[in-house]
Amino acid sequence: MSRFNSRRSRTLTAPSAPVTTTGARTTTYEGGAAHVREARSELFLLAVVNMVGQQTFYEKAGDRDTRYRDLVRGLAVQDPAWTAGLLGWLRGSAQMRTASLVGAAEFVHARLDAGLSGYSRQVVDSVLQRADEPGELLAHWTRAYGRALPKPVKRGVADAVRRLYTARSLLKYDTASKDFRFGDVLNLVHASPDPAKPWQGELFRYALDRRHHPDGAEVPETDTTLVAHRALTAVPVHERRALLTSPQGRERLAAAGLTWEALAGWLQGPMDAEAWEAIIPSMGLMALTRNLRNFDEAGVGDAVAEQVAARLADPEEVRRSRQFPYRFLSARRMVPSGRWDKALECALAASTANVPALPGRTLVLVDTSGSMLGQVSAKSMIRHVDVGALFGVALAARGCEVDLWGFADRAFRHELVKGGPVLRQTEAFCERVGEVGYGTETVAALRQAYRGHDRVVIVSDMQAFAHPGHGGPSAREWGPRGWQRRNVSVSEAVPAHVPLFGIDTTGYAKASIDTGAPHRYEVGGFSDQLFTMVDLLSRGMDAGWPWEA
Repeated sequence: MSRFNSRRSRTLTAPSAPVTTTGARTTTYEGGAAHVREARSELFLLAVVNMVGQQTFYEKAGDRDTRYRDLVRGLAVQDPAWTAGLLGWLRGSAQMRTASLVGAAEFVHARLDAGLSGYSRQVVDSVLQRADEPGELLAHWTRAYGRALPKPVKRGVADAVRRLYTARSLLKYDTASKDFRFGDVLNLVHASPDPAKPWQGELFRYALDRRHHPDGAEVPETDTTLVAHRALTAVPVHERRALLTSPQGRERLAAAGLTWEALAGWLQGPMDAEAWEAIIPSMGLMALTRNLRNFDEAGVGDAVAEQVAARLADPEEVRRSRQFPYRFLSARRMVPSGRWDKALECALAASTANVPALPGRTLVLVDTSGSMLGQVSAKSMIRHVDVGALFGVALAARGCEVDLWGFADRAFRHELVKGGPVLRQTEAFCERVGEVGYGTETVAALRQAYRGHDRVVIVSDMQAFAHPGHGGPSAREWGPRGWQRRNVSVSEAVPAHVPLFGIDTTGYAKASIDTGAPHRYEVGGFSDQLFTMVDLLSRGMDAGWPWEA
């Protein structure tokens, strides 16, 4: 007699994911049923959305920053290999600059306090990916812990300096507005030149001289970029406009490493069409994206505009720019004309390449409640609901059969035009924010919208309102005062065998979804990289931490 190879005894094991809860119950900020995450999961979901120093709807900036520091410090001691991997990935693939720098400083300090060695130098080096960041890290460290620098910080920064300091980075980032100039960093960490870069010794000496002896600092004659920049700055002001528009003008600006930010000062005149057209070939894609409105207002010609559009439509350029997808939504909102719509659509498609094409029927619920109306950061015009809508529409655009709903106190179904532009349809969805109230009735929305779908995706800050059961023994539980109405969990509002994915945009400590249960998953962040995990799990494959893949 067969004991195991029969249909009755066969069970399907749900694929596993890294973000998990502990089994302990709690409530959301709005009183809904919630679950306690284990420490690594809590830190992960907070880190990928943590702008540092920014207040969110339910959490003050200071409280949020303290929670982040405490989690990093605890795990730096308890699980240093995992935490080191997180911080390096956070600065790289996840594109979270400030959170990774603060995290690295707390990692080092916690291990020093505990008398532990190892990992710290490598962590510091891993989070420094741009030439201004060694100074940023040192500024944070000295403000938090004083000017005494421990060896792991010095050595990690020195390693990064040898990778990052070039003539072009010096011209771009070594400015008088910085507390820590390149020369200050070199002095503090005693960085020696990279033996594989013979030119770096002269560059370091020049950086030190221009910081401490600016009147006598002499440009290394062997450095073509610095020599070209010196020649450019020596051009009399009244001759600069003619040089700008000359046949060699663009090439000279590029050879001298002149940035668009510095061009107006060099010209000592307005950034008109001629100025923009001369500097646009030297600009990176992020700078182009942020200046589309300026190009239009200055009257940049069609030929140059076509070059900009071609770069925005180039998937490789978009990948190298490492911009969050919502940057292209922000750019579209800033430009009143439709001149750049097609190019921005192409850029968005490239920046959401990891959003999977999910098979079967998918229900996507996007939270439009009041807590999702806050800005992603103080300097951004993009709100959490905009990020949610963008990913919701992008999922719908990639899915075979997707039902897209928004929800707050009530829910609404949003019809999409198959193959229609994602940015325009995102805006159409966002225009409906507020028509269903400002609460977070997640369970009610699921009960209204779920109709036998193969999976459910919720994009939210996961702070659901309380939702009582509706009669019968299953709707009651034993409490301190006897039998009482049970606060129904979001996880229970979808059949247990149906995969439920939470896309967390805010990273609060309390989880609406019980990721300790089978078929219950949570990811987070602003980058489409995390949708790789959704894709793996949807195909029945286990998913690990992104940096361990």
